Amino acid sequence: MRIAILTGASSGLGREYARQITAQDHDIDEVWAIARRKDRLEALAAQLPCPVRVLPLDLSKTTSLDELKKLLEIERPVVRWLVCAAGFGKISDIADLDPQDALDMVNVNCRAAMGVTNLCLPYLTKGSRVLEICSTASFQPLPGLGVYAATKAFLYSYTKTLHHELLFRGVHVTAVCPYWVKDTEFIGRAKKSSDSSYIHSFPLASRQKNVARHALLDAKLGLAVSTPGIVCTLHRAAAKIVPADLMMGAWALIRRI
Repeated sequence: MRIAILTGASSGLGREYARQITAQDHDIDEVWAIARRKDRLEALAAQLPCPVRVLPLDLSKTTSLDELKKLLEIERPVVRWLVCAAGFGKISDIADLDPQDALDMVNVNCRAAMGVTNLCLPYLTKGSRVLEICSTASFQPLPGLGVYAATKAFLYSYTKTLHHELLFRGVHVTAVCPYWVKDTEFIGRAKKSSDSSYIHSFPLASRQKNVARHALLDAKLGLAVSTPGIVCTLHRAAAKIVPADLMMGAWALIRRI
């Protein structure tokens, strides 16, 4: 059985990847859609052209990873696509961030993504594609978004390493690093912060359809990093040559525009 596994599939980029992958790859026998909200997953299942296994799992909990591991061991599928899109951020200075929110970001953005990926490694074969949804925030420290940026920097480093380690198996791993995506729940959730350090606007934000389409093309090309948009592409280039302190100073000005 050839499957696609998508985390964060109940909304945003996870849901959009499910739609575009199933529209493009007709060799997939089943989609495993993972998220906490069962009703959203069932609604997605009704929209896709192939069978969907609804897995209402909270990946912040170890028991959910255990359930996924058992299911993989029972079914022993070929994982043709793995998209780790579950994650969230909070806009806040680190000192003002709720400690539990900080821990939850590390747990979901780092531990859960790595945990799901590691569980799937034995089931990836030549031609399999893995997309880890990182962020342009992974390219530099970001005051006001510090913990989120740090979690994505971890995932970015992990993904680039995995890309090189799996090349000999013919498995392609891509770190997807979008700029703000305006038509997902991410920005609204991130802005629910209790401190006064906030971002005034989100100029030139992308749309989820464009991000997913661009990233899937980059994954098919076997790229280690996908920057699906002009802003994140320029950001990646600048972060390679401009000192981090100067980048943070520029960010402090930009986020108040």
